[in-house]
Amino acid sequence: MSTQVTAKNPRLTEVDPLAIAEVCRALRCGGVVAYPTEGVWGLGCDPFNERAVQSLLLLKNRDPGKGIILIAASIEQLGPWLTRITPEQRQQLESTWPGPHTWLIDDGGYTPALIRGQHTKVALRVTDHPWVVALCEAFGGPLVSTSANVSGQPPLQTYQAVCEAFAEAVDAVLDGPLGGLEKPTPIRDLTTGEVLRP
Repeated sequence: MSTQVTAKNPRLTEVDPLAIAEVCRALRCGGVVAYPTEGVWGLGCDPFNERAVQSLLLLKNRDPGKGIILIAASIEQLGPWLTRITPEQRQQLESTWPGPHTWLIDDGGYTPALIRGQHTKVALRVTDHPWVVALCEAFGGPLVSTSANVSGQPPLQTYQAVCEAFAEAVDAVLDGPLGGLEKPTPIRDLTTGEVLRP
């Protein structure tokens, strides 16, 4: 059974540090958590905990070959993934981060197989959502970020819907506000510029 970590007023953008700390405890114990992101509710875990990632994929009924997005509080948290990019590519990242933009970046062998899936690139985002920034900062690194839904179904957009669907299956639910986007963030390839999700 999950811990429902509730802020005093989830409509406020002020971050609740006690709620963040509770969710971080679940993450460090290898748990799967639900949390609000820029446009929809997300499920997350420690990307380097294979058992946690497997649990998340099973919960979503998601094909492991598809790969999963990683979300971070700062570009510095993604440093190991950015060692092979050009100065021009870094400038492009910095022009959109922090913000609701996900980029596919060539993987240099650092990414766990379950995160990368069958691809040679990894999807990364530096968020400007204050609750997610606080969560990644408190955790000390990037987190898995995938929409809170069973694969093939619409992403969930309310705390109540997440609790109804996942509260008995995840280890913590962070009750905070969404970031205001109407849909998941766009995904672009850093090398080719191709838009994979508008």
